[in-house]
Amino acid sequence: MIAAPEIPSEFTYTHDTDTRFSSDTDFSEDLDGRSANPTKGKGGKKGKKAAGEKGKGGKGAGRINGHHQENGMENMMLFEVVKLGRSAMQSVVDDWIESYKHDRDVALLDLINFFIQCSGCKGVVSGEMFRNMQNSEIIRRMTEEFDEDSGDYPLTIAGPQWKKFKSSFCEFISVLVRQCQYSIIYDEYMMDTVISLLTGLSDSQVRAFRHTSTLAAMKLMTALVNVALNLSINMDNTQRQYEAERNKMVAKRANDRLELLLQKRKELQENQDEIENMMNAIFKGVFVHRYRDSIAEIRAICIEEIGVWMKLYSDAFLNDSYLKYVGWTMHDKQGEVRLKCLTALQGLYYNRELNARLELFTSRFKDRIVSMTLDKEYDVAVQAIKLLTLVLNSTDEVLTPEDCESVYHLVYSAHRPVAIAAGEFLFKKLFSQREPEEEGAPKRRGRQGPNANLIKTTVFFFLESELHEHAAYLVDSLWECGAELLKDWECMISLLLDDPLPGEEALTDRQETALIEIMLCTVRQAAECHPPVGRGTGKRVMTAKEKKTQLDDRTRMTELFAVALPPLLAKYAVDAEKVTNLLQLPQFFDLEIYTTGRLEKHLESLLRQIREIVEKHTDTEVLEACSKTYHALCNEEFTIFNRVDIARSQLLDELVDKFNRLLEDFLQEGEDADEDDAYQVLSTLKRITAFHNAHDLSGWDLFTSNFKLLNTGIENGDMPEQIVIHSLQCTHYVILWHLAKSSEGSSRKDDLVTLRKQMRAFCMMCQRYLTNVNTAVKEQAFTILCDLLLIFSHQMVSGGREHLEPLVYSPEDSLQSELLSFILNHVFIDQDEDTNSTDGQQDDEAVKIEALHKRRNLLAAYCKLIIYCVVEMKTGADIFKQYMRYYNDYGDIIKETMSKTRQIDKIQCAKTLILSLQQLFNEMLSELGHGFDRSSSAFCGIKELARRFSLTFGLDQVKTRDAIAMLHKDGIEFAFKDPSPQGEGGPPLNLAFLDILSEFSSKLMRQDKRTVHMYLERFMTFQMALQREDCWLPLISYRNSLQAGGDDDTMSVMSGYSSRGSSIRSKKTKPPAVTAGTSAAKRKLPEEDSSSSEVWQQSMQTPVMLPSPHLTSTAMRDPKRGRDDSFMGVYPLPHDQQQPHQHPQHHQQTPQHHQTPMDYNSQVTWMLAQRQQEEARQQQERAMNYAKLRTNLQHAIRRGTGLMEEDEEPIVEDVMMSSEGRMDDLNEGMDFDTMDIDLPPSKNRRERSELKPDYFDPASIMDESLFLKEKKRHAAHFGTSAFATGYNLLTMSLECPCFKLISR
Repeated sequence: MIAAPEIPSEFTYTHDTDTRFSSDTDFSEDLDGRSANPTKGKGGKKGKKAAGEKGKGGKGAGRINGHHQENGMENMMLFEVVKLGRSAMQSVVDDWIESYKHDRDVALLDLINFFIQCSGCKGVVSGEMFRNMQNSEIIRRMTEEFDEDSGDYPLTIAGPQWKKFKSSFCEFISVLVRQCQYSIIYDEYMMDTVISLLTGLSDSQVRAFRHTSTLAAMKLMTALVNVALNLSINMDNTQRQYEAERNKMVAKRANDRLELLLQKRKELQENQDEIENMMNAIFKGVFVHRYRDSIAEIRAICIEEIGVWMKLYSDAFLNDSYLKYVGWTMHDKQGEVRLKCLTALQGLYYNRELNARLELFTSRFKDRIVSMTLDKEYDVAVQAIKLLTLVLNSTDEVLTPEDCESVYHLVYSAHRPVAIAAGEFLFKKLFSQREPEEEGAPKRRGRQGPNANLIKTTVFFFLESELHEHAAYLVDSLWECGAELLKDWECMISLLLDDPLPGEEALTDRQETALIEIMLCTVRQAAECHPPVGRGTGKRVMTAKEKKTQLDDRTRMTELFAVALPPLLAKYAVDAEKVTNLLQLPQFFDLEIYTTGRLEKHLESLLRQIREIVEKHTDTEVLEACSKTYHALCNEEFTIFNRVDIARSQLLDELVDKFNRLLEDFLQEGEDADEDDAYQVLSTLKRITAFHNAHDLSGWDLFTSNFKLLNTGIENGDMPEQIVIHSLQCTHYVILWHLAKSSEGSSRKDDLVTLRKQMRAFCMMCQRYLTNVNTAVKEQAFTILCDLLLIFSHQMVSGGREHLEPLVYSPEDSLQSELLSFILNHVFIDQDEDTNSTDGQQDDEAVKIEALHKRRNLLAAYCKLIIYCVVEMKTGADIFKQYMRYYNDYGDIIKETMSKTRQIDKIQCAKTLILSLQQLFNEMLSELGHGFDRSSSAFCGIKELARRFSLTFGLDQVKTRDAIAMLHKDGIEFAFKDPSPQGEGGPPLNLAFLDILSEFSSKLMRQDKRTVHMYLERFMTFQMALQREDCWLPLISYRNSLQAGGDDDTMSVMSGYSSRGSSIRSKKTKPPAVTAGTSAAKRKLPEEDSSSSEVWQQSMQTPVMLPSPHLTSTAMRDPKRGRDDSFMGVYPLPHDQQQPHQHPQHHQQTPQHHQTPMDYNSQVTWMLAQRQQEEARQQQERAMNYAKLRTNLQHAIRRGTGLMEEDEEPIVEDVMMSSEGRMDDLNEGMDFDTMDIDLPPSKNRRERSELKPDYFDPASIMDESLFLKEKKRHAAHFGTSAFATGYNLLTMSLECPCFKLISR
């Protein structure tokens, strides 16, 4: 918050006419006696209180800060008054004017400080500064006193206190000019000073000054434009009065009046000239520079105000000299500035009297306006379309057909405001001209009505747009401006049923289809009152007026279509597309109208027509539309239910009886059945299946007949494809309806037993059909089988449905294997291999898209089984390994599956990911052999896939700690599982897999890298660590990845209690030391049946190959000094041999010592000798410490968590993101990340401490030298010896969750 300086409560202006501030101390004290330039955050609360107390007095003496005391705010500065905005602005301005008349310097100084404070500056302009300093010097002084710590200022500060500041600020300037327009602004003092100040501030490099002064200058200009407009009007009136008086006869002419009018006109002209000079000064001094300011808000202010000037005072500003700035700014890169340009132009084009002056501008910038209809900012596009609509109203000749077509297609936009604006443009262009109706003539309806041609025009436009599937979007776009036209259903019905008039051209079949589709969309829009799918902005609460309109529309449409629908169905009964759309109309009826309106006979006619359509058609869409219509009419709430139910039952009885009869004959004929018999069975089965989707046909035993049909198809293998597909679907509906009844809780135990038998038998049938030769049959069986397994999974008993537990079905391993094989063989294939597009249409893009959509559905069905744990998660490995190869087709599905499985079980998901990489690696080995090139595309592809997998774990290493540890464990075991094909001494067969595994090393926490590194070394022999051939590079790179960023982990424990910068951590490692105790020893690989915990204990008990010691300097470093001697290694030279690091660029600044300098070779020789001595000493210390630890290890394990409670470790410093290099690595490619990783650092530290931190390396723990300097300072935390420290930390590491995880 910006604390504005306040006027001292005891300070008053004198009444002397020559009042002046004698020094800078006039404003130097506030109410508490503090400086008037307070530090940030300090306010004057006491000052405000004193001001309030002062205001309670009477009329007190004089004025304070230019305000009358009687308004209760006499001690408040203009800034405070405007900020509060509680008093009438005119009274505030009147008080200032009175102060100005009394002493203009004091009042003007108050106004100057007002602008300074409104910019957020805490500085105050004193009287002496005002008298003796130029504006530039004052601005420079104010800039120095600006609060640089905060980027906010009153115009940008958020909060309720500043919400209305901008409007109050603008109102103050406007009222000030309005109240001063008759005298003060012409005194050549006030306005000149203000304009000069604002011009200087607008050129400041401080954004707050520039922004605030530009806004003030533009509002000042707008106020002056109003003054100039009034002067112009007064001049015109005076001129007319003068002409009228002069034209009188000489006897009646008043010469004194003429002289007065001439004098008045002269004064007005002088005032006009002065105002014009002021406006020119502001325009050239502020606008011309700031309309192209680097800040978008400033540019927007300039363009907004110039639009106001041109609209208010068009005679002076509406010309090309000013319009060009708006035209140029329409190319601005910021959307808000382009938006201001368009709104400014809308105000001009709205007035048709100004169109003549805009012709040149329109011709010059029309193309730019048209192109802005496709602006990336939707608000800009909407306003561009509205501007073109205004241009269209002014003249039809400006916009070419190409310009209009670029707007027409936007009615199909998914963004509703853009579509509605385009719909208004379309309506103005095509439907604004109607045939005038003769007065007194009867109103024409139907085909002869005034809307007939407009409806035809709508149909023609819809057909020409070639977007026939988007009729609902077209209707929604035209709904707000043309609802009356679109709801003229009587005219539409007449166009479809009535014969054309003489000389009128009848609608074609294509046009009738389009008209029926548009009619259906208008009915749906009127009944539902919400936009179509894909364009809605969420549910909106309807007003009372909208609800009444909805009810009236539903009533009217029901009355019309209840009568017209049966003849329409009769006329178009053979056209499947027309009938499908017409049959959807009853879903929006108010069915009560059938009874209240005595329309029962029309209902009987409708049911009869639907029955005939069912008998005529076999198209699935038509039959499903009939089924939905019956379902909509069979509503028990209405009295028509009985009639509709009887008609439906009769129809279904006939269909089922016919199907059973035809099926029996068809099965008896066997191979002798002809195509007509198969067609009859198929058509009847299609009708039953369509009705079974929406109606419960449990009363007709359809399971037995369908199961018999499917079983025959399995035995004979020659059942027609479509019969099998629809039979599978019908049997599926039987199972689902039976389950729906059982879920109600009223079913008997026998019913559950029957359902269980039917469900399992049907699942086995579907499994058998997975091996069918026909692809469509296999796909249908696979989809239904996945749905059933998901429905009857263990989750069906949740939500209080425990009685359904006998129905739970878990797939066997053989079924899971078959489902996975189906996915691999039918989904992960190339486009050319797809057998579904073998009708000579392989090149048809629509067919390929449809085939891809079908494959995506199959993959999604199987992935749902993985997500809901119906099949084992490890089966997802075969899916995940296709992530890169089929990323464009199925990448989103596979990525979402990985995200969901990780939410279910992080560890199992990690094991599945590493399994997929192992499978790919094995496939590559079988194809390329063990001597493959690691730069090959196959290997690089696997490594890239591993990198993508790594990115999906996110940045929160705490959440994924266990999963990453398990992933590395499985990867290491796989790499060393198979022996070398080259015999003893060669690299293991899968050693190159470590190169892939290294992609996940960055996801390990620092303390975990140490444990993983130890686990890796259990699989290594001593000779492996010494190998440097190319074939061993994966092992070397993997070890380096585990050591990178983790080689100073022994010091990370101390970071919780040691001061920052108190020690130097080495970034270098030492090669393995070859000692007599380790040179001959060789570590053997663990057996397959040995557990990881045994391997780990062996590594703890047998010091066969100790990890390489890390060179860590124990020299203390001044935390404020840089490391100037880093090139000399990690060991410091003795004091008598030290010399400064001579950097080639900074040798002159390096302090010189008096010791004898050493050459480089001497330094290297000395350093190597020191290293050898240090290595020998460390090896001895490790051996001694290890012996002590081994004798007490079992005792420590027995103590378990008790030791943790007694020897609690201090909180470890958060070092997860301390490496800049790792940060870049983690941020790389994070667009694939699906994890929510926003975790505060403090929470990270707390959670890490709860994890009983770290994977500690015994070698580092035994390095007693690391603790020598900290032991004395922190004995209270770690006991009296380094051994106690290492002992406690090792015991804590055995309790680490990740240790337990790897031990499993």
